[in-house]
Amino acid sequence: MKAFRIVEAGKCEIVALPVPAPQPGDVLLKVCRVGFCGSDLNTYLGRNPMVTYPRIPGHEIAATIDSVTVGVPDNIKPGMPVTVVPYTNCGVCSACRRGRPHACRSNQTLGVQRDGALTEYITVPWQKLVLAPALSLAQLTVVEPLTVGFHAVARGSVAAGDVVAVFGCGMIGMGAVAGAAVRGAKVIAVDIDDAKLALARRFGAAEGVNSRSANLHDALQKLTSGNGPDVIIEAVGSPVTYRAAVDEVAFTGRVVCIGYAKDDVSFTTKYFVQKELDILGSRNATPADFAQVTQYLAATDVPLDAVISRVCSLGQAAAALADWAANPGAVMKIIVDVAG
Repeated sequence: MKAFRIVEAGKCEIVALPVPAPQPGDVLLKVCRVGFCGSDLNTYLGRNPMVTYPRIPGHEIAATIDSVTVGVPDNIKPGMPVTVVPYTNCGVCSACRRGRPHACRSNQTLGVQRDGALTEYITVPWQKLVLAPALSLAQLTVVEPLTVGFHAVARGSVAAGDVVAVFGCGMIGMGAVAGAAVRGAKVIAVDIDDAKLALARRFGAAEGVNSRSANLHDALQKLTSGNGPDVIIEAVGSPVTYRAAVDEVAFTGRVVCIGYAKDDVSFTTKYFVQKELDILGSRNATPADFAQVTQYLAATDVPLDAVISRVCSLGQAAAALADWAANPGAVMKIIVDVAG
């Protein structure tokens, strides 16, 4: 079978590999489409500290079941469309023992700490399958990135009536916008790109603030009657937005951090105490988040035409990454058509 592999920073290749042999309890998947994630771009650029080379990227998966093995439940059958929970868990660390295996200390995400799905076939334990017969292949490829945003909303205990500001309207930020809107919150999208702010409205944002052309503090104060948002979700990964989240959130508010800041962040810690803030990290997503997102996609007219910036073949994947690296602001989501 063919596979796409990043050999080292900036260097990619198409390789021939044997079709993997599933073990008892595994399913063999025929990979149809895979979405490129920001972590894949960082792997290509040599900026992903969790990656060793060479690495096959890919964890945003649309596939069909090719075959099953002994031990797989009878309701899982060849031909079914699926996506995959791409994380592993050890079962014994503190996170796993607390019922939060998505934050496992020893997690290995497909395409990051272990080879991913940009191949024609992969095997996965049946427990990692997400069955979604109502979804198209295009919808299946955006399930995983949306779940990360939905999980951040859950971490922030967002409820109807909350005012939620989402900093960063990339794909994960869009998931946070949608997840908060579904819960009945008033969502304020914040970005420096007017096109992304317009798209955020299609995902449920009530307001949009361009923090490059407007004063963020003044805008948020005006939109929240001088209180600040009840919840701020940081989905950028910048020292500037991390500090702004703490500065702008309401007293007794919640700050949820998804983005990885590449540089150290300095805070005026008095706000932690004066505001009595809840500051929460958010990592990956739970099976419940995957279920919510598949239900959301099945019931909602998500603007996939605006979300998917480019569809390319396996042979064009290297050029797509290079183009994304050259102009990152122009890309929302790149989809690789593995079966095409």
